[in-house]
Amino acid sequence: MLRSVVFDFGGVLAEEGFREGLREIARKNGLDPDDFSFTADLLIYTTGYLTGHATEEDFWKAVRERTGVRGTDKDLRGEILKRFLLRPPVVSCVDLLRAKGFFLAMLSDQTNWLEELDPSGSLSGRFDRVLNSMRTGRSKRTASTFGYLCETLELEPREMLFIDDNKGHIERATNMGLNTILYTTYEDFRKKVQLMTGVLCGPGDPAAPPGTG
Repeated sequence: MLRSVVFDFGGVLAEEGFREGLREIARKNGLDPDDFSFTADLLIYTTGYLTGHATEEDFWKAVRERTGVRGTDKDLRGEILKRFLLRPPVVSCVDLLRAKGFFLAMLSDQTNWLEELDPSGSLSGRFDRVLNSMRTGRSKRTASTFGYLCETLELEPREMLFIDDNKGHIERATNMGLNTILYTTYEDFRKKVQLMTGVLCGPGDPAAPPGTG
């Protein structure tokens, strides 16, 4: 029986600001958006910024050295943060699931940006646990993170539903025995949530292509 629903942040609860922000930075610098996004996405992990082992300054320094991109840390991060727009229908679905007694968690590959985007706690306060990779030191890019999730929530994999827009994250969670939903569009998400939890979320259709958040 399902007891918990675990949400990703960027690409599910909010628009995928990291991916879209990187693409805009690339365009402004005359760089190929796909190549630049791939490199920056790799560096946020390999520098250790994503898991709390390096600073944001270290990350942007590495990005500049590898790609030649121009701009201050403030300007570059601004392109990303302003694109993490919450999706009200998904947030409302969180509230409905909570009202039905599900234990709610957020599992996000994020940094200090997640906390800066939610200074009042209006989003994080809806969840029983928020697991931010920068604070846990664990990324969804490694399968062991899903074992850590189960241990932290003291639940069996079969008791959890994990929702993410990244195919790799979903594959790793599925292989660990979690129930999963790959977020593609709101309507598809809504149907699958109802099928798996019995909770019918409200209408709305904020579409989102698969991403990395």
